[in-house]
Amino acid sequence: MGMKNDTAREIRQPQPGVQKSLAEGAKIYKKYCLTCHQADGGGVPNMTPPLIQTSFVLGDKEKLINILLNGLKNVDIDDQTYNNPMPALGSVLKDQEIANVLTYVRNSFGNKAPGITVEEVKAARSKNK
Repeated sequence: MGMKNDTAREIRQPQPGVQKSLAEGAKIYKKYCLTCHQADGGGVPNMTPPLIQTSFVLGDKEKLINILLNGLKNVDIDDQTYNNPMPALGSVLKDQEIANVLTYVRNSFGNKAPGITVEEVKAARSKNK
């Protein structure tokens, strides 16, 4: 019985690289994202979309990466329109920073989704050129 608990604990603990990515992503979130998306990821009705359990956050990784790279404005999510423009952060954040903050968002606020790798960010950025 003790082994089951130990195994369950190991499974719940992120890999060391992922833990670092989550910690770094939290710092980037606080610096660039928190003002609009709020501390709890809940956003602001009619202005800034929430980051909680939305198809944008949990869905297609490349689409999510492109939102950070290129920005977004006037978007409909789950029958709600959000008008606060999301600035393009592709010239502000490095690939690793984008991977870190998106991994953080996809694993915070009740979200559980695979992280974003720096390779995925580089691939999306190269398609944008």
